[in-house]
Amino acid sequence: MISNIASRMDGSTLSDESSARALAQLAKGNAYALGFDLVGITELGPVETAPAFDAWVEAGRAGSMAYLERGAAKRHDTRLPLPGTTHAIVVGMDYGGKEPSGPVARYARGDDYHDVMESRLRELHRRLERDAGRAIHGKPYVDTGPLLERDLARRAGLGWFGKNTNLINPQRGSFFFLGALVVNVELATDAPFEADRCGTCTRCIEACPTQAITAPRELDARRCISYLTIELREELPVELREGIGERLYGCDICQEVCPWNVRFARTLPEGSPFAPREALAGKDAGTLAHALLAMSQEEFSRAFKGSPMKRAKLRGLQRNAAVVLDNQSPSVARCTGEGPRHSDGYDLQSLSSDGAFDP
Repeated sequence: MISNIASRMDGSTLSDESSARALAQLAKGNAYALGFDLVGITELGPVETAPAFDAWVEAGRAGSMAYLERGAAKRHDTRLPLPGTTHAIVVGMDYGGKEPSGPVARYARGDDYHDVMESRLRELHRRLERDAGRAIHGKPYVDTGPLLERDLARRAGLGWFGKNTNLINPQRGSFFFLGALVVNVELATDAPFEADRCGTCTRCIEACPTQAITAPRELDARRCISYLTIELREELPVELREGIGERLYGCDICQEVCPWNVRFARTLPEGSPFAPREALAGKDAGTLAHALLAMSQEEFSRAFKGSPMKRAKLRGLQRNAAVVLDNQSPSVARCTGEGPRHSDGYDLQSLSSDGAFDP
């Protein structure tokens, strides 16, 4: 491996432009070798979509996700979260859009993507330093800071913003995670993705059972099943429970119907960290709902160690399970003004009244 790409064997040096191009090529090769499926590079700077994001939060469409208000100023310029950095290596990692649909969204069935991607981005950072022959100031981001990765990904050429608000790649669809390694080294950049390839299609808008996509590229999180079953710490709104159907955690509907996913989504490779864990594999909504309702905290912690589903906590998942069972058997357990109670006597209102959904 070349230890310092700026040096030639005859002792002369590459130009800054050639060095940036060579280092970028090595960085991309390393990213693919580490298991990332997409990689692009962009300069850091002003964020085009930040004003729209701020307006979305200010309009209340983020619901109870107050943490999104933190670091608002830093979101306007991608150089601000880690001062001194100049470029971002933006990556995507597929989580298997061709896997069967089910009560848990595909992204959450295996290991927590934050942990998986962050560890690989740290290794990418180490390899970048090795190839550059010097220490490089940098930091990985995977949904963990005031960085709009979707905006960076478009600027790095990885795709366009779909009408369901997801980033869509023309070779992979949208079933992939995004992450970024911001660094203070010159790298050759990729052209931004300028085209909008959704055309006149509105399948995602029409398919959403809770009408959360209010217009092309406009999402009201307060109606989104993913928000309701993961982020919301209160009772599920009565008027939206029927639309939740049999979804216990998250929702993939607006991605499943997208023609780009119908054609280009992939199956998970052998040994993928995102393959369903034992507690979920092969379970339908009813079976899983009953299993969650019967779980103790100790059993839950053991079964879902390292899982993104821990975010909703056991009580949140049990709340969701009660609604799912109510939807399956409305004649046995009806939604009333007191909340749903399924055939095993589980009372949803008792959870919210004892502080179970406190952050």
